[in-house]
Amino acid sequence: MENNVRPESMARINTPALADAFIEEQLAALKAQIGDKKVLLALSGGVDSSVVAALLIKAVGRQLVCVHVNHGLMRKGESEQVIKVFGEELNANLIYVDATDRFLDLLAGVAEPEKKRKIIGGEFIKVFDEEASKLEGISFLAQGTIYPDILESNGVKAHHNVGGLPKGMQFELVEPLKFLFKDEVRVVGKALGLPDNMVYRQPFPGPGLGVRCLGAITRDRLHALREADAILREEFDRCGLAGKVWQYFISVPDFKSVGVKDGKRYEGWPAIIRAVNTVDAMSATIEEIPYAVLHTVTDRITKEVPGINRVLYDLTPKPVGTIEWE
Repeated sequence: MENNVRPESMARINTPALADAFIEEQLAALKAQIGDKKVLLALSGGVDSSVVAALLIKAVGRQLVCVHVNHGLMRKGESEQVIKVFGEELNANLIYVDATDRFLDLLAGVAEPEKKRKIIGGEFIKVFDEEASKLEGISFLAQGTIYPDILESNGVKAHHNVGGLPKGMQFELVEPLKFLFKDEVRVVGKALGLPDNMVYRQPFPGPGLGVRCLGAITRDRLHALREADAILREEFDRCGLAGKVWQYFISVPDFKSVGVKDGKRYEGWPAIIRAVNTVDAMSATIEEIPYAVLHTVTDRITKEVPGINRVLYDLTPKPVGTIEWE
């Protein structure tokens, strides 16, 4: 574990100048490690994997092969953004796999949260392994491991990065961010020129919307969740809360309540808003959202999203409630 201990002499990367120095140092190290060989990366579109991809594109160009697996549980527009930023703007060697039906078919009727997680994580590995087996000459596997992942490698994040990959994958690891904290990764991403909505992307669970579409996932409820969540994000951007709140999202449970629409009885799901602030995710406080914003969000969701007839606000801090519902 010695080589996984952050050097005491390492300065906190909190300015553009320090980020530029880190980038130059990593570019040299990556070129020396990889040489003329190929490196594979699972590109989720999250902050960590996106910054690793941008670094590697600068260092070795199209020797990097990025695989983006759309499991159908992404937030609205996220896979499209990966294709636009990396496939079009950065000219990355990008393989896009739309595995939506494959994942949702496996998840049909599965309500238990841990079982859902295992299905999503296990199937992701299978899809990634299938794509990797089609490629030739891959010598390295790049990962968006950051320092908290190493600190929490006691089983808390057994699914994260290396922990879930097939034993048959005999690649040398490339982990350029492994000594950085999340805030430092964002500074580096900004210095690399990645768009703000990617650099400042909220933490998003590996199973994606699969653990926010509570209980057994259905396609209609998943669609309603995705649309409601997009509205919440739009309104938080509009009113300035996006930069103030650490994490905010919608969860939709698998029960309905009665409502009224167009003068008729209307049964629909509730959309539950969660908005929390935290330093380390071990505890979290509730953000006090102005009522005017809550009214706007409620009005838009109930009018624009078929299937949703109530909007609720979760006021539970951590502890006692976890940040995610599942």
